[in-house]
Amino acid sequence: MVALLKKTTRLVGLAVCDTVKAEPDVKKLEDQLQGGQLEEVILQAENELSLARKMIQWKPWVTLVEEPPANQWK
Repeated sequence: MVALLKKTTRLVGLAVCDTVKAEPDVKKLEDQLQGGQLEEVILQAENELSLARKMIQWKPWVTLVEEPPANQWK
């Protein structure tokens, strides 16, 4: 098991993630990702996966049954 290098993310409500196996050096991995802390990247990926699952249910690509009113967004 990889030794935990970070004690905190310094982000409220975001715990340190210790599940990285491919790259034991967390700092090096974060530098390679260029997307902030690893925990932030994982959270963003989880959010995108959740949205993708919702889109399957919502089916936004399906044509509307009827046209919306012309001034709907005014």
